[in-house]
Amino acid sequence: MVSVLALALDQVTKAFAVERLQGRASIEIIPHVLSLSFLRNPGAAFSTGTGFTVVLSIIAIVVCIAVIRVASRLRDRGWAIGLGLLLSGALGNLSDRLFREPSPFKGHVVDFIDYGSFVGNVADIALTAAAAIIIWRTWRGISIDGTHQEKP
Repeated sequence: MVSVLALALDQVTKAFAVERLQGRASIEIIPHVLSLSFLRNPGAAFSTGTGFTVVLSIIAIVVCIAVIRVASRLRDRGWAIGLGLLLSGALGNLSDRLFREPSPFKGHVVDFIDYGSFVGNVADIALTAAAAIIIWRTWRGISIDGTHQEKP
């Protein structure tokens, strides 16, 4: 359910960005902190890896398959939320790479949430939250099946 909601929010907000922000000046929400600025990103975070869009697409596909395979063993709500956010973030940006210009597997990701030092999207927020949750659950020694691992 988390995946479906986060993916839907990502796609709706990207459609809004393409429709309302493309070709327009930035809209300042919180001065010098947060604005809406349209950008097509050919790479990964911070526009790194712009020449590796195909590789990034393949990695996202592998991540999605891995999360779906693990899903049947999930018994911990925190892990379920974290992996759901990971799946939605990977699918959100993968869909851009597959279906947006310039071509399949080389499509540019729609970014529009401008934090001042970088521009991202809802899928990026989901990926960041997923990483935080997964690190937290791992640090606490909680497995995907809900069991607690002993710390050394």
